[in-house]
Amino acid sequence: MKRGALLNSELNHAIASMGHGDLMIVCDAGFPIPSSAWRVDLALTRDVPDLKTVLGAIAGDLIAEKVAYADTLTDHNPMLLETVRSIFGDAEHEMLAHETILGEMAAKAKVIVRTGAFDPWGNILLYSGVDVPQWFSKPGVVAPDYYADKLKKS
Repeated sequence: MKRGALLNSELNHAIASMGHGDLMIVCDAGFPIPSSAWRVDLALTRDVPDLKTVLGAIAGDLIAEKVAYADTLTDHNPMLLETVRSIFGDAEHEMLAHETILGEMAAKAKVIVRTGAFDPWGNILLYSGVDVPQWFSKPGVVAPDYYADKLKKS
């Protein structure tokens, strides 16, 4: 049996397929997923699984360099925003117009993971990063300045 918390084989496959900069959207139950998208559908019933559970499990296996979400979260779903910021505290955070997420970003996503969440504006964009200490560990390799903070934490 595989080690680690994440058991869903398709979600494991999706994470293993992510390259630096690839986009994964973890969405609520009502997200309009394009028919051409690679869909990992985890939804079972209302709020099963919820966003916090799915995002936490993904965070254990995926290095998210950047996280984006709807600019409406601040006013309309601050608890979800707090959850996302706590799970992905080391990532860069960006706010986008909700319409941009539903259209342009959904079309760009490598994979879209549907949860059972009934969370308004519960669509979280995860941009794959690299394990900075591992990536820049060979002798003679110099990491760019923008990775300096991540190297200090290792």
